[in-house]
Amino acid sequence: MTPANVLTDALDRVLEEVERLLDDADDALLAQRPRPDANSIGWLVWHLTRVQDDHVAGVAGTEQIWTAQGYDARFGLPLETGDIGYGHTSDQVALVSAPADLLLSYYRATHEQSLAFVATVGPDDLDRVVDTHWDPPVTLGVRLVSVVNDCTQHVGQAAYVRGLLSPASPGS
Repeated sequence: MTPANVLTDALDRVLEEVERLLDDADDALLAQRPRPDANSIGWLVWHLTRVQDDHVAGVAGTEQIWTAQGYDARFGLPLETGDIGYGHTSDQVALVSAPADLLLSYYRATHEQSLAFVATVGPDDLDRVVDTHWDPPVTLGVRLVSVVNDCTQHVGQAAYVRGLLSPASPGS
């Protein structure tokens, strides 16, 4: 397997989980929080998408889907354009609200741009330093693994929240 194959498989799995998570999710479910300071499903999906969009665009040298395709305006959130949700307070989490179709559209567009980039990644590219603000400096391989890790954690958290908030279905 090539790095591109591994990364594509990992990102495809995130897409499958995002699609499953948002299937038949209404606005109320997406905005509901299991506790007053917990993250909502909508915030978690928005955040994981913003992180993937920001980080992959950064290493690819491309504009983020958020601005390039006008998702910043379509979401209309009262946040700074570059905000990805890192360190959000409970009040900021409450500001993030969007319907499932918009969240899914943004994730799919980000996913496609991510796949286009990872298709170009070869073994020798993984050691390229992409961020010198850390000690040790962050390589492309480490950054991409970090993106996948962040996305899988947050989609898992969102699935758990959905399970807490949704009535149990027969046989579950």
